[in-house]
Amino acid sequence: MVSLICTLQDHRDDVNWCAFSPTLLATCSADKTVRIYNTQDFSEVPYSPLSGHGYGVHCCCFSACGQYLASCSTDGSTVVWSTDTGEIEAVLEHPGRNPVRVCAFSPDSSHLVSGASDGTLGLWDFRTKTLHRTGAVNDTTMVACSFTPCGQMFVTGSTYGDLRLWDLDMNQLHAEKNTHDLGVTCCCFGPKILSGSGTVHFRLASCGQDSTLKIWTVSRSNAGSCKMQLLHTLTGQSAPVLSCAFSADGQLLVSGSVDKTVTVYDASQGTLLYTLNQHERYVTACAFSPSTPLFATGSMDKTVNIWRVEDGHRGHEGKSLPVETATFSCEGRKLLCHSRLLVSDWSEEDVGAWLCEEGLQALVEHFKANNIDGAELISLTKETLASELNIESVGLRSKVLRKVEELKAGCLCTGVPDEYLCPITRELMKDPVIAADGYSYEREAIESWIATKNRSSPMTNLPLQTTLLTPNRTLKMAIGRWRTSQ
Repeated sequence: MVSLICTLQDHRDDVNWCAFSPTLLATCSADKTVRIYNTQDFSEVPYSPLSGHGYGVHCCCFSACGQYLASCSTDGSTVVWSTDTGEIEAVLEHPGRNPVRVCAFSPDSSHLVSGASDGTLGLWDFRTKTLHRTGAVNDTTMVACSFTPCGQMFVTGSTYGDLRLWDLDMNQLHAEKNTHDLGVTCCCFGPKILSGSGTVHFRLASCGQDSTLKIWTVSRSNAGSCKMQLLHTLTGQSAPVLSCAFSADGQLLVSGSVDKTVTVYDASQGTLLYTLNQHERYVTACAFSPSTPLFATGSMDKTVNIWRVEDGHRGHEGKSLPVETATFSCEGRKLLCHSRLLVSDWSEEDVGAWLCEEGLQALVEHFKANNIDGAELISLTKETLASELNIESVGLRSKVLRKVEELKAGCLCTGVPDEYLCPITRELMKDPVIAADGYSYEREAIESWIATKNRSSPMTNLPLQTTLLTPNRTLKMAIGRWRTSQ
């Protein structure tokens, strides 16, 4: 299920964009400000709001590590902020000083691209904060941009309705015309790199004024040729779709529309899971957190809603959720994220959240009074439920134990230590190898990376001195032990 856990009401005008780092949420608005929130409790950080723009702010994005935030505006600039202090690190003046509508960091933060209302593009070397390359598409406005997960290409979308793929030298690799009648409004790449038969594949989502959300496969062969293939056309919204975003694992796709709805889709199947109706005006922005099961939506109603995706989201196709379905009101903006942890690591609050999800709200106070955390939860017996927690109902005790057994079987335990995930695919590694940059990757993923004639490190973007890969047997054994314990 999807729960509305928090509503932020600090902006004084339309919310135009939302962006997450692992620990922060940024929102920007026509009120000329950028606001920053701590994702632990959604309190505003001390230096927020950021007020360096002279006109409305159209877009904002975090660098990969979350150390920097970029925001672009009608004032013709892209401002780079320090997320530690809120101070301005650099002001990047777009060529021609036309209103800048979109900006995006590459996954390794080595580049930043900005797109303007006159169809021009600026590709910036972010380390030196200097303009690296420029490009343009005549007679249009650049409104959308996203880098591939490998960081070697990016796609742009315009009001002309086309999607164009570029490399880092601003060579146009492919142009897909008329993708959205009346214009593209947003586009984003999924997080995974798929490979096979000498070709690398990426998933791309785009949305537009034609009221559709589309999912594409973007392919690039070893020879350098590129193509796009349409996989799904999603029609769950009745008016222009203004924003879209993939979840961190690529399994979900969310979109916001002029019809005031937010839709959540299964990205692989293209099936509608939920329609959310809590905004009062156009939904202009959406973004998934990279580290927690959360997403944010921004609207012309001046609010930002924070949503939580619970486990077991599949199997509820097209269900429309009223606001009352929220599991928590998040009083004080407190957020629980137990679904990302191993059960044994759950806090007492996480246990309380799980009880609510399973329809056992009446037991929350019993468990809280007895300080039941995750480790205690999986050790419960009929005897302890009766004698220590004073649960008299035999049926209720049986239900609790049945739910605990499901939990122990792994139904809700999905947390994977980050060091066991391949940095390229973000999947649990089966055959980890160490590359010349010192990082460990899934063998197939790094081999495919190198096979595309990309001799730079996926993590540092520096040249790989050798393509030799060394098996990481220690890590493979550790992953094996972790899998056995689940």
